[in-house]
Amino acid sequence: MEKEQVLEKTVEALRPFETQNLMTTIQNLTLQQIFSNWVILLSLAALLFFGIYKRSKTVLLTVFSLVALTIMVKVAIPPEGQEMSLKSVLPFVGFGLGIGGVIVYFTFIKD
Repeated sequence: MEKEQVLEKTVEALRPFETQNLMTTIQNLTLQQIFSNWVILLSLAALLFFGIYKRSKTVLLTVFSLVALTIMVKVAIPPEGQEMSLKSVLPFVGFGLGIGGVIVYFTFIKD
């Protein structure tokens, strides 16, 4: 019985990290909430400082990708009650091509 109780507690503890719950949480956040959170700001500042100090393209492109993906999720994914239409897919495609273009340019072309 003890193993089952531990398993149930573990499942309940990990339930907020399910994909649907994470997507709902991300969709309901505003950009102000995301970028005013001290943990996110501190980690982005540390990554940015490390990338500039080491002159690492990989770290700087990772920071760029994280910020761009955060904005893309906020703009492109429709709220819970709506279906994805062509109008809502176009920003997703545009952001994806933009992020991919920047990464390809700085990784392969500008060497």
